[in-house]
Amino acid sequence: MNDTKNNPAGYSIEEGNAASRNAYNWSKKTFVNRKGKPGEPAQDLDGGFSNEIRFGAERLGISSDGIGTKIEVAERLNKYDTLGYDLIAMTADDLIAAGFVPTNLSNIIDVNHLDYDVVDQMMRGLHDAANFAQVAITGGEIAELGNRIGGWPGAKMNFNWCSTAIGVLHPSLAQPLSGKTAQAGHVVVALRSPSFRSNGYSLARKTLQKVFGDNWHDAPYDGTDDGLYPTWGDAMLAPSLIYSSGVAALLDAGLPLHGVAHITGGGVADNFQRVLKNGLGAVLDNLFEPLPAMQRLCEIGDISAETAYLYWNMGTGMLLVTEEASAAAVVASLQASGYDAQVAGHLTAESGVTLRVGAGELRYA
Repeated sequence: MNDTKNNPAGYSIEEGNAASRNAYNWSKKTFVNRKGKPGEPAQDLDGGFSNEIRFGAERLGISSDGIGTKIEVAERLNKYDTLGYDLIAMTADDLIAAGFVPTNLSNIIDVNHLDYDVVDQMMRGLHDAANFAQVAITGGEIAELGNRIGGWPGAKMNFNWCSTAIGVLHPSLAQPLSGKTAQAGHVVVALRSPSFRSNGYSLARKTLQKVFGDNWHDAPYDGTDDGLYPTWGDAMLAPSLIYSSGVAALLDAGLPLHGVAHITGGGVADNFQRVLKNGLGAVLDNLFEPLPAMQRLCEIGDISAETAYLYWNMGTGMLLVTEEASAAAVVASLQASGYDAQVAGHLTAESGVTLRVGAGELRYA
């Protein structure tokens, strides 16, 4: 298990995964409470991105998540109207990864003290993101918790923001997408991510703090896409792209999907392995290039490719498994929906994920 003291991000992915598995094991002990009743959970989606609950013939998905320490970037810039895209992306894209089309979202904002204007900005952005994803915001709460909530000292309001979303299984699917129907030789299609999304910020902030000091958010941004962002703070606040509508369009068109991985905390390999069942592996030799901000952080922070691909999405936000005969149509449909998509590799009969990237070949067992 990783030693968090010597870990570049200050936390252990392995320990986090172990804690999550343990928490879920306790949760599964409660499934019996709804067995044969409305709200019965699925028993076969362990390790997936969301879970299924059944109400008679209706099969719903449920997913909960937050936006982590990206909030501190918003606090530093006093700009809060894009965080809603991150909040919806984290849950809506976990739902569509299992074939559930997102429908509703409930959110909780825990604050140290209330600032009306900050909350107004947050909710305006959430409204815009919900419209993009065709999701209705049907519940929420704001709780003032005083010094139980911390953050950047100069902020108008410190807060944490989490949500739970539900969705309905796409009518073309007999069962949720889990990867269990995937086969060696199936093709992997990648969707490009134009931002860090809401993951890997502990490592990024730690690096920027070390290089630029306490006010790193004001440091001029100097990635190869210089001019797109005035400062490092602006580069780090770039909102998450929501993929759910594009993937739903694939299902609407009847295109075959055998597994979908949302690339969040844990990077490309750790998340893709969650849909590699039956001993399958993958070779990914045509992923999107790492974002210029990520490449620049590696340079100024002396961060290895192995570390970067472990904590960041490195420019790829979602991976989809389809059949070789359908790969071109899947890419074309995603591009027609406004996304950057390309064939990124294939599944193998041998387990493990191999990434062939500009920095070399990276292997994950």
